[in-house]
Amino acid sequence: MTVLRSTLDTSSAEAVAARAAMLAALDEVAAETAKAVAGGGDQAVERHHARGKMTARERIELLLDLDSPFLELAALAGYGSTFAVGGSVVAGIGVVSGVECLLVANDPTVKGGASNPWSLRKTLRMHEIALANRLPLIALVESGGADLPTQKEVFIPGGAVFRDLTRLSAAGIPTIALVFGNSTAGGAYLPGMSDHVVMIEKRSKVFLAGPPLVKAATGEESDDESLGGAAMHAQVSGLADHYALDEQDAIRIGRRIIARLNWDKEGKSPSAAKEPKYQADELLAIVPPDLKAPFDPREIIARIVDDSDFDEVKPLYGTSLVTGWARLHGYPIGILANANGVLFSAESQKAAQFIQLANRSHTPLLFLHNTTGYMVGKEYEQGGIIKHGAMMINAVANSTVPHVSVLIGNSYGAGHYGMCGRAYQPRFVFSWPSARSAVMGAQQLADVTYLVSKASALSRGRPFDEDGAQVVRQMIEQQITAESMPLVLSGMVYDDGIIDPRDTRDVLGVALSAIHSAPVRGAESFGVFRM
Repeated sequence: MTVLRSTLDTSSAEAVAARAAMLAALDEVAAETAKAVAGGGDQAVERHHARGKMTARERIELLLDLDSPFLELAALAGYGSTFAVGGSVVAGIGVVSGVECLLVANDPTVKGGASNPWSLRKTLRMHEIALANRLPLIALVESGGADLPTQKEVFIPGGAVFRDLTRLSAAGIPTIALVFGNSTAGGAYLPGMSDHVVMIEKRSKVFLAGPPLVKAATGEESDDESLGGAAMHAQVSGLADHYALDEQDAIRIGRRIIARLNWDKEGKSPSAAKEPKYQADELLAIVPPDLKAPFDPREIIARIVDDSDFDEVKPLYGTSLVTGWARLHGYPIGILANANGVLFSAESQKAAQFIQLANRSHTPLLFLHNTTGYMVGKEYEQGGIIKHGAMMINAVANSTVPHVSVLIGNSYGAGHYGMCGRAYQPRFVFSWPSARSAVMGAQQLADVTYLVSKASALSRGRPFDEDGAQVVRQMIEQQITAESMPLVLSGMVYDDGIIDPRDTRDVLGVALSAIHSAPVRGAESFGVFRM
């Protein structure tokens, strides 16, 4: 039998403590997520409604198929910055007229939907996801353009937004712009570079320069409607493909555009799915508050894969990395999951072989992170840890089957890379509230800094200020601890969202379904493996 047998005792003191810590962390995440949902706040929403307009989230809800799921992505973009949490954009994957699409909606209740550096970073990440997974892109546009005080951070990299739209179109991936309000200056190119454009009577305003700027530049008198209104673009310029009477009509037309795409998935369809044999709620009780304590990733696997059925590969070799095959919501996957943190040479070689096997069978890979990195020390250096770690990273970097990463516990150093961190272009990256990620653990980094400064002073024959060094050491540890938290990393759009452990199976199911909109093909070659 390959059905995993759980040994988790949810009534134990360790499990109770783990559950309490996870729930507390989820409360903190929920508080920040609520800020993103609130947009510009109650007064801004009321003013928006008073103009007869829907909010970004209301537009998305009406656009999606009834009772279909919506996987919001990068909801916490901008956390820790001076900008509103959410990056003034609502984005995610949802089903429209039976087609999985990537939706990006400006939030006009936050500074009129103006684009700031976090809006840009989030939008570009959404474009990556749409292109990699072959998802039609729907832009729900209402923005005053760039947040001008941040232009030096937005202008030059912002050109990639237009580049991406043309590349999506060239790849045969439809781009649809539903224009609900202003789309001015550089923003005018959003509908200009989209395959399908819907504009709304007396609401949509699309022009390179508004009347005041036209007056200043040319002396010409004009008004919004004659310069860039929906009627003009539908009757004169030809920019508008569809003319809607109101927001609801624009959404109706948008749904019809998607229905007429004749869009088919190019990946394999899932088989019938079976629920895991263990309750998702128990996932809260697995990860200890102190990540130095080990936990068995099989307990997580048992609660997310179909029927808790898992064929483990090399279970007796390289035991701090678990590898094996399963199905999740009917989709085949290969899983690499860290156990007890450290990656040794055996684990690295095991991972490289497993990744090659997944590519031979065209099977997507799921990486469950809990690693402090590759093992250090004379014995391990002499045993070839560098070349074996490089072998694993080589395999990850050159693998072409889709990867999905979930940061569950630690994800430090080159181990983060070997387990397909963000730089290795996984199709999706999610974090649990328990995750931590940095170049190394905060205490270790502070210790290294202290030892280096002490050795430097002694080597130069200078007096060493022990008390001062200890203060600096403590400050560095606090800084790294804060910077390694998932809220900070998610705020920087280094993941696609912090998820409730109980939702892991369904979040991964949506991700795998989106992935199979594109063909799944393994690599035919890898770089040179050092043996």
